[in-house]
This record gives sequence, C-alpha cells and structure tokens, in this order.
Amino acid sequence: MYRTEIRRKRKRRRKRLLLTSLFLIIFSIIGYGSYLSFKLANASNNSVEELKRGEKSDLRENLVDVKDDNFSVLFIGIDAREGEKVSRSDALILATFNKKDKSVKMVSIPRDSYVDVPGRGMDKINHAHAFGGVDLAVQSVENLFDVPVDHYVRVDFTAFIEIVDALGGVEVDVPKTFSVQDSQDRAEAITLQEGEHELNGEEALAFVRMRKQDPTGDIGRGERQKQVIKAILEKGTSLTSITKYGKVIDGLEKNIQMDLSFGEIAGLHGYAGSIDNIESLQLSGSNTNNGTFYYMLDEQSVDQISDQLRTHLELDGESKTAEETSSKVATQ
Repeated sequence: MYRTEIRRKRKRRRKRLLLTSLFLIIFSIIGYGSYLSFKLANASNNSVEELKRGEKSDLRENLVDVKDDNFSVLFIGIDAREGEKVSRSDALILATFNKKDKSVKMVSIPRDSYVDVPGRGMDKINHAHAFGGVDLAVQSVENLFDVPVDHYVRVDFTAFIEIVDALGGVEVDVPKTFSVQDSQDRAEAITLQEGEHELNGEEALAFVRMRKQDPTGDIGRGERQKQVIKAILEKGTSLTSITKYGKVIDGLEKNIQMDLSFGEIAGLHGYAGSIDNIESLQLSGSNTNNGTFYYMLDEQSVDQISDQLRTHLELDGESKTAEETSSKVATQ
C-alpha cells in the first residue's frame, strides 16, 4: 500500500510538471504571438492589393469566407528584377482548401503550358502575368480549370530567399547532382548534391528553378516547388521556429502582394495541422519545339484535375466537357 501511494504521488507530480511545462510554453507563444500579430497585421495591410474584378470570382455566386467556406488560392512566383515593370510568372500553383476535413490539394501549372489566355488567344500561361499582371494570371487559371480562384498570393524570389534563410533553411531530397546559376545570374554558382540536404535560401531557389537538367522538365520542376512549399510549412509550424517568425514577416513585407487581409490570414489557423493532408496533383502533357518551346497539356489530364478540384471545393454542377476543355488547351 505504501509503495502504491508513492507511485501515485510520483505520477501526480509528473502530471503537474507536464501541465506546468505546457502552460509555460503556451503562455510564451501567446505572449510572443501578440508581438507577431502586430507585425503581421502591419505587413499584410501594406501588402494587400485587391483584384480589379473585386473580392468575388465571376465563377462564384456568393462571396467566399475563408473561415467558413471551401476556397482556393493561386500562388504566383515571379522573377522580377529591380526596376522591371513587366515580368512573367515563374511559378503558378493552385491550392484548394476543404473546410470539413482540413485538407489541401495543390497542382503546379508548367510555365510553358500552351493555353487560352483571355483576350490574348493561345499562348504560354506564364505570359499572362506579363500581359495583364495578377488579374490576367488569375483569369487564365480559372479559364483553364473552370475553377474559381478566390484569392492570390504573389511572391518574388527575394522574399522566397529571405523566408527560407529566416527559418534557418529547409530539408529537401535532391534527386540528382546539378549546378545552376544563382539569383544574380552567375553561371553554375550553386552546386547541389544528390540526397537529403538542408538548403539555405539561395540553394532552395536554385532547387525549385532548375529545369533544363531535369529529364521531366517543368513537371519535375513543379514537383520540386511543391516539395519546398511543404518543407517551409513543416519548418514554419515547428515549435523551434517560433522565435524566427519576426524575420519571416520582415522578409515578406516588402516582397509580397496578396488580397488576403490580416483577419483572413488569421482565419487560416485551422489548416496549420494539414501538412500531412496535402495532396499533390500532377498535370500531364508533352513538350514541343517548333521554333518556340511549348508544353502541350493533355486534355484528359486537365479535365480530371478540374473534376478533383471542383469536387474538393464542393462546387455544384457538372464539370466542363471535353469540348470545352479542348478550346482552352491545344493539341499537337
């Protein structure tokens, strides 16, 4: 009986110690979070720029609330040099979010995809941003998949580098050894070795931008982009990264544009645990080069991914038909 009572007391002490530790951790997070919230509110307010169409997609009947509805976000990566007023998109990733199971689906659109750019005709999808900025890039993606783009986030590569460096690097699996130019266009300035490595900002940028040395071209590039996004999310949501958030926000403030308010960003906290519930979708197609390089999307692949995204968003109505799809992509 005496030993049993001692064991009970030890268990109670361990529980109290655990609860005390948890309380201190939570208290620290909340205390530090108030400072971060202030910084993030300022950064997001300085970065918000609405689309010309307004808050609601033309493919929506009602305005979407990210806290209560399924929604989509188009992530646009641009390689804008200082002083440039016109730039092409270097990365386009459409993500859909489902409120019920807190799941995310992502599809990367190859930059050379030959699609119907509204008002411009058939062209590479990355030209849309150069022709009409974020608005035309959003319209082109909506037109391709028949899926509403509710919000967008546009980030240049300076922000990408600063975010990765602020987090102390990210872990990725490099599929093969290769050498590429850095962000200053210095040839073969960065060499990445095959295998799992922690990459800094410049190295991570080289990892996601490399294309010509990848036998799968833009498809492999898109998969590497999604791998790094997931790595950033994993690193960013770890407890050890809390003290680095201030630097992350500083890196974002000058190099990001979006139509998400601070309140909407705060409303995304429910998806913080969805890292292991991100499904990567992949478009298929083939390369063609008749004087100009294009990636010819497979109509059936576009249609299938459209169906998956629409189902994930729980959109009513039938998906587009093959005839509708064929008017938005071209075959060889």
